[in-house]
Amino acid sequence: MRNKLLLTLAASALAVGAVSTDAAFAAKSKSSEPLPFSSKEKANGAKYHPEILKEFGGAYQSPKTAYVERVGKKIALQSGLANSESEFTVTFLNSAVNNAFAIEGGYVYITRQLAALCNSEAEMAGVLGHEVGHTAARHSKKRQKQATIANILGTIGTIGGAILGDNGGLAGALGGVAREYSGALAQIFTLKYSRGQEEQADDLGIKYLSKAGYDPSALSAMLNSLALQTAVDAKVAGLNGHSVPEWASTHPDPAKRVVRAATNAKKYPKSTTRNADAHLKAIDGMLYDDDPKEGVIEGQEFLHPDLRLRFAVPSGYGMSNGTQAVTISGTGGKALFTTQAYSGDRKAYVDAAFKAVVGDQQQVNYGQIQQTTVNGIPAFYATANVQTQQSGVVTLTVFAYEWATNQAFHFVTIVPANTTPFTSMYESVARLTDKQAAEIKPRKIRVVTAGRSDTVASLAGRMAYKNFQTERFLALNGLSANATLTSGQKVKIVIY
Repeated sequence: MRNKLLLTLAASALAVGAVSTDAAFAAKSKSSEPLPFSSKEKANGAKYHPEILKEFGGAYQSPKTAYVERVGKKIALQSGLANSESEFTVTFLNSAVNNAFAIEGGYVYITRQLAALCNSEAEMAGVLGHEVGHTAARHSKKRQKQATIANILGTIGTIGGAILGDNGGLAGALGGVAREYSGALAQIFTLKYSRGQEEQADDLGIKYLSKAGYDPSALSAMLNSLALQTAVDAKVAGLNGHSVPEWASTHPDPAKRVVRAATNAKKYPKSTTRNADAHLKAIDGMLYDDDPKEGVIEGQEFLHPDLRLRFAVPSGYGMSNGTQAVTISGTGGKALFTTQAYSGDRKAYVDAAFKAVVGDQQQVNYGQIQQTTVNGIPAFYATANVQTQQSGVVTLTVFAYEWATNQAFHFVTIVPANTTPFTSMYESVARLTDKQAAEIKPRKIRVVTAGRSDTVASLAGRMAYKNFQTERFLALNGLSANATLTSGQKVKIVIY
């Protein structure tokens, strides 16, 4: 979570995926080869690109970047959407979420977290090929021909569901949060595709792999790793499988697609080219998980060294750290920790926080604002019962902290009516000492070679986490629960 969390959207809506409807496009789109990007598509992509960079923490600048760009352009060229690699813009995003996507005009993105999940160059090429396949098939145009940023952000449940991992129900009441916080802006480009569109993108990704000379079964292997990581992320989030990571949430059922992708790959000439060693060498030493500049999650705690801030979530709840907010999820409720403009007017702050949640169409009657002190920090809060379509009455709370002059942070929580699972979380907010802040270190990927005595348990024990070490290790390396290691095998671990 950054120090500055708000991103102002232009009042005039930008058309998302504006569509050329001329006869030539319609005829070409039905053929086996895609129509090259039009000048309008290129202009739209160039317009959206800066917004996506803001959403995902900007480009990751490191020696690894050139490698990712090279692979991305190589696989994108196989699509026939452009005549040269130079016409594609591949961005390596400094984000700790598992995500990859592409937008019109030749803009392709992958996060460092998802690149780290890949176990070979071919796997990374496969996931990027899948995303380019969506643009080649013009799937976004078919989904949202007339959509605009304004009306997408105004859809109750869609953006709230993206943030909170629940399409409707409790999250429906938080749909309007996107009007004020732009944390889900890039979801405009990665809304859920239909099963048929996903399968078509898989097929195209496999085709591109084969054309580029890679092992076409690499996409199936990547989908398997993603399925494993999906299960781990759900456990870490305390949701028992009811939530999935960003990439998986917009690309459903990765486990079910593994077999289909493997079968489809057999239709193409065999190749064993995966370039696993090259990929592992390229990502060795790469920043992994949260960037301390935006705060880190350590077990049940969120720690932000720059802000000198900490809080803890209750047992059974998990966190996800984004550029705009920290999301907290569990079976008993959901929450966001974020900020907004603060002038010292507590009522105006609370009003704005509630408005960001419910939007302009619903009035929140929260009564009086209560004042308190939490670990020496002036705090204020308000609670209201709100009617939702699917979950009936829920309790909505804004709990804010005066952190500095003209600076405040707050939780917004939503729970079943008249329950209080987050009391300990509200009371846990505290300031870090300089020494505590200095002790917060970044995690990074380290590629190691297994020795004769090494086992999954011994190497998993070196993972820089307080929980789920074995599960994290297996998912990171695409290994099954009963996997064994062989001497000389290269694997990834996460260290400080």
